[in-house]
Amino acid sequence: MHVPDGFINAPVSVATGAVAAVAVAVSLRGARRELEGAGAGGVAGAERTAPLAGLVAAFIFAVQMLNFPVAAGTSGHLLGGALAAILVGPYTGVLCVSVVLLMQGVLFADGGLTALGVNITDMAIVTTVVAYALFRGLVKVLPRRRRSITVASFVAALVSVPAAAVAFTGLYALGGTADVPIGKVFTAMVGVHVLIGIGEATITALTVGAVIAVRPDLVHGARGLTKPLELRTSPLATPAGEPVPAAAPAPASAAPAAPRRSARRVWLAGAAAALVCAGGVSYYASASPDGLEKVAHDHGIDAKAEDHAAKDSPLADYSVKDITNPRLAGGLAGVIGVGATLAVGTGVFVVLRRRRNTGADGQPATGAERPSENV
Repeated sequence: MHVPDGFINAPVSVATGAVAAVAVAVSLRGARRELEGAGAGGVAGAERTAPLAGLVAAFIFAVQMLNFPVAAGTSGHLLGGALAAILVGPYTGVLCVSVVLLMQGVLFADGGLTALGVNITDMAIVTTVVAYALFRGLVKVLPRRRRSITVASFVAALVSVPAAAVAFTGLYALGGTADVPIGKVFTAMVGVHVLIGIGEATITALTVGAVIAVRPDLVHGARGLTKPLELRTSPLATPAGEPVPAAAPAPASAAPAAPRRSARRVWLAGAAAALVCAGGVSYYASASPDGLEKVAHDHGIDAKAEDHAAKDSPLADYSVKDITNPRLAGGLAGVIGVGATLAVGTGVFVVLRRRRNTGADGQPATGAERPSENV
């Protein structure tokens, strides 16, 4: 659903750019809290979550290359907002998808540069907000089981895709550059994206379910699913039958810390999966136009579409220029994209974590210097 340049006029593009900028700024602040909350082992533990958030961005980039057929002559691909929000939190999720869209637009000429605000608003903000709101609502009413998280993930992802289609229709009604009846745009966009939503839901549920199966503590949406173990003892009695006075509870500072579990294996498995998807499986992806491309072509929405400013990029169209073997050219482009997205995404989240735990003078923040988590 990457919107090219020329679909939406300049005023609406500028307005959505402002909306996207504000949303990213708010998400930067919220992501600091989410990343710190994920690091149960304190600052050091929280620092380990930044690479995982970067990995989510890289994984979404890779899976977006896997277009799947949804109807005759039409394909779809993962949007990723629901997946990112459930795995790492809604604020961090917005940033993950925004990083993906930025890398795709700059390096691969996918999604217009002047339409970047439109794409972030539609694919990063709308999908994440809708999916996470629905996910949290479902989790509250479903039984507190791991399966409920998977079911809620499926439904949230399914709904998020046609929600993005509705949002695009609204933006097109405000600033579409071609004279197309808005009713036709709405019907066509929502119809095809309901089908694409089924694929989105399947990918999201399978991924979330796989992570929950091995490390539920790494899934933001599954926090609080299990309660910590409590040691219960029966009351003792003296030979005379009098109860033994209970020992005074140990101070909280004396309680042994829970052992930290390394996320290295999960990170390695996720990175390997992303590289395989982008570097190999992507060769077998559907070559049919995606939902927006198909609707735009059939109904004339693309009448004033403009060439991408980076159309001559060495990686344009997800293929390395001057490599004649299509399998090698596409696979290498995918690997480069995964690596670049992983590096940029991880860098953003590492900087966020360091700023969160550093005072204004560059020294580690302590006590009153560190911002409250309740802000």
